[in-house]
Amino acid sequence: MKFSRRTMIKDGMLVVSAGMVMPGVFSRGIASAKTLSSQGARFSQAATDKTLIVVQMAGGNDGLNTVIPYTDSNYFKMRPTLAIPDSKTLHLDNRLGLHPELAPLKKLWDSGHMAIVEGVGYPNSSLSHFQAMDVWQTLDLNGGGREGWLGKLVSGWVDKDGHPFKSLNVDTQTVQALQSISAQVPTLKTVNSYRVNADPSDKDGGTSRLQTLMKLYSTYPKSAPYAALLEATAVNAQEGSRQLHEAASNYTPQVQYPEGPFAAGLQILAETIVQGLGLRVGYVTLGGFDTHANQSEDHAQLMKTLGEGLLAFYSDLQAHGKADNVVVMTWSEFGRRVEENGSQGTDHGTAAPLFVLGNAVTQGIYGEPPSLTSLDDAGNLKYTVDFRSVYATVLDRWLGASSKDVLGGTYGSQNFLPQV
Repeated sequence: MKFSRRTMIKDGMLVVSAGMVMPGVFSRGIASAKTLSSQGARFSQAATDKTLIVVQMAGGNDGLNTVIPYTDSNYFKMRPTLAIPDSKTLHLDNRLGLHPELAPLKKLWDSGHMAIVEGVGYPNSSLSHFQAMDVWQTLDLNGGGREGWLGKLVSGWVDKDGHPFKSLNVDTQTVQALQSISAQVPTLKTVNSYRVNADPSDKDGGTSRLQTLMKLYSTYPKSAPYAALLEATAVNAQEGSRQLHEAASNYTPQVQYPEGPFAAGLQILAETIVQGLGLRVGYVTLGGFDTHANQSEDHAQLMKTLGEGLLAFYSDLQAHGKADNVVVMTWSEFGRRVEENGSQGTDHGTAAPLFVLGNAVTQGIYGEPPSLTSLDDAGNLKYTVDFRSVYATVLDRWLGASSKDVLGGTYGSQNFLPQV
């Protein structure tokens, strides 16, 4: 973590550590922060030890080549070069199967620990990456939201009892879904990056630099707006760094994680769970799903990365006796067009499937696969499941929070988790 006076206030944001960013803190009133803080406490009244891990598949995953309608002749007709042949598809039932590189997830399916929700989307789906991601992360269907749905939730948890890792984002910057103006979410790429970086000339390993940093924060007037938030953030950044590095030194993975940043991110989340840092919501992103051209090879590699990473994560937790309390949910901002394009790829589409993994999950295929013949005017799939009903399910049935309060409405639920 690198700090300076110039980086503390930048572009209307309070920057308190590498990856700990509070959006728009100085552009809104104190009352707003207090209101959201109290809301966060209400959202999260039910205290449990259950954890949700969110995996974002950024770029727009091709759902039809992920969960394959291998008995539908229209699929092969509209994708003469990209369709996965029946002989290679990993059959789930008599009409749907998985991409062959998702064999690791097929193992979880066969053991009863995976659900698939088909046809997930929302009305008037946006085909813009940024707008569509905003919709999924803020629930504003116009794509102009600022407050993340998970940010509202974790504002009642983060640092509430001196636990800076109630939520953790493995990335270079905090995702919109976790943005909140009343609580900071630790964001890091690696364990070693989450520290105050010492200058090569420091003879004490950075101790004096850290002390100077804490003094800098302590000079902020106690009566000034957000003084308590600033102080808590600074203190918890210091304490969080200590806790995380101590956890890393005591944690031994029970499986060999694959190479690459995605699996490395999952391993960090496993570490915080195994070492009991109090994680309730973890977030990690796998990018590269915008497959406009030469899709076959790229998408196959992404499927392999996703499947192997998630299986390693689950197996590690299982070996440590922690899998019962963790559920994983994937999402992508949209699917792809049904018909392949002239570049052996697929263009931006609409509805797509998502995965839910965990010991608590009731195996099955939920929702209805969209029709490949009854398309919208642009030639895209019509969604059959509102994504907010998936969120409502994990909130109400897993995290013990009121989905109506967090989501701002009632959207029904799915049955991949049992009712409580």
